[in-house]
Amino acid sequence: MSKIWTVLAGISLIGTVASANIALCQGCHGKNFEKKAMGKSKVVKDMSKKEIIAALQGYKAGTYGGVMKRTMEGQVKKLSKKDIEAIASKIKK
Repeated sequence: MSKIWTVLAGISLIGTVASANIALCQGCHGKNFEKKAMGKSKVVKDMSKKEIIAALQGYKAGTYGGVMKRTMEGQVKKLSKKDIEAIASKIKK
C-alpha cells in the first residue's frame, strides 16, 4: 500500500512542478503561449510537444537557442527530464 502512495505522491509532485514552471513560462510567453518572449523567441503554442521538449533540453545542455540562450539556460537548469516532459505535456494538452 505504501508503494501506491509513493507513486501517487510522485505523480502529484510532477504536476505541481510543471504547474509552477508553467506559470514562470507564461510571464514571458503569454498565458496561452501566444507571444514571442521579449519579442525574440518562437511562439511556443505553434511548436509541437516534441519541439518544446527538444528546445528545453537543448537550452539545458547549452546547445540550443539564439539571443535568448543565456536567459533560458537559467530557467531550465534545475529541471529534470521528467519535469521537461511534464511541462511540454501541460502546454500541448
